[in-house]
Amino acid sequence: MIIVHHLNNSRSQRILWLLEELGLPYELKRYQRDPKTNLAPPELKAINALGKSPVIQDGPHVVIESGAIIDYLIRRHGHGRLQPDPATATYDEYVQWLHFAEGSAMLPLMLNLYVGRLGDAGAPLHPRIESEVANYLGYLDNALGLTPYLVGDELTGADIQMSFIGEIARAQGKLQASPNVAAWVQRFQARPAYQKALEQGGEYAFAK
Repeated sequence: MIIVHHLNNSRSQRILWLLEELGLPYELKRYQRDPKTNLAPPELKAINALGKSPVIQDGPHVVIESGAIIDYLIRRHGHGRLQPDPATATYDEYVQWLHFAEGSAMLPLMLNLYVGRLGDAGAPLHPRIESEVANYLGYLDNALGLTPYLVGDELTGADIQMSFIGEIARAQGKLQASPNVAAWVQRFQARPAYQKALEQGGEYAFAK
């Protein structure tokens, strides 16, 4: 049985979505953020020394990092679903999106969040942050102008990995110039497996 160590309002929501898309049974262990600090509880360190979520256990295997978990679950349990044929160039594009989410796109969105809390002290950084956010969202919007999902007509693990980028950008009001991204977010959030994952995972502010 796959065990998901799930933190509310976190990236682990997309792991639940993936499991629902694959139709895999799993056990949920819930962790709640501190209402004052918004930090994960120290109990998470018992399974991940970094104290972060998502984390999965699959028998003797413990896997951290969203991209690694998505790759692991699809490769070990997907039976060819939710990824292109590894022998194709489309697969290479798929892998790029898996890395792009956290390796590039997430940084300016997180900086926008944290620097915004500095008030006037953070003002000098905002033009550069806004430029990078617009750059990455423009890149994503162009890709989604060609196909309904990132690597074609069907959902893959790349969309699940990148979903948090679209949701965070929408929550920050950054999608006015990215209509294809906005439509993609609406499209994947309407999927039955996504909705089932919300029922399982509980509080997730970015589904709105």
